[in-house]
Amino acid sequence: MATILILATRPESDVLPSLELLSHSVKTIPAQPAELVNAPNSDVIIVDARTDLVSAKSLCKILQATGLSAPLLLVITEGGLAAVSPDWGVTDVILETAGPAEVDARIRLALGRANSASHSDSRVLASGVVIDEASYSVKVHDKPLDLTYKEFELLRFLSTHPSRVFTREQLLSEVWGYDYFGGTRTVDVHVRRLRAKLGEMEQLIGTVRNVGYRFNVADDARKAPLSA
Repeated sequence: MATILILATRPESDVLPSLELLSHSVKTIPAQPAELVNAPNSDVIIVDARTDLVSAKSLCKILQATGLSAPLLLVITEGGLAAVSPDWGVTDVILETAGPAEVDARIRLALGRANSASHSDSRVLASGVVIDEASYSVKVHDKPLDLTYKEFELLRFLSTHPSRVFTREQLLSEVWGYDYFGGTRTVDVHVRRLRAKLGEMEQLIGTVRNVGYRFNVADDARKAPLSA
């Protein structure tokens, strides 16, 4: 069962009648920015866009600007679908005529996607190394590492492909981009700096002689050579 907050244009009306047939906990407040200050916590937020598309879009943008973490669903008429675009920032749309099975499925899927995204933001990679993709930060045994943007991107890319070997040319393409004009020596320099900052965890970045680099899983890291 999910806790659902509905921001309704007319709080006295049923924004989504099918919800009454489901077991979710539902709270309805007026769709006004001032009401958001004291809005209760919820697993899902539903915005009523049936009668006022302009105000609904503005409210969605305000919710996104305040760092909304809950999935944002939009209840809309079939005629209003053409007005919805990616810049609304909504997770999904639901027609006001949707039946209970469809409404429940969309809520469950939205919650599932949000849960997957939150778990992928931060990964414990190996032996106390944590990468937080949302804040572009890395910690080793809870100690923050001061990485440059490219050092972070290099570590993140390698770590998301554990044990796979990448040539220097592949890393240049994936991390620096096809339009980068520097040589492959740039990769060696960044690997050397990254290892220095990893300290006792430096062997997580392994070298495969005459091929390139890889991210070692925990067992490999203890025995992998570091020769460049």
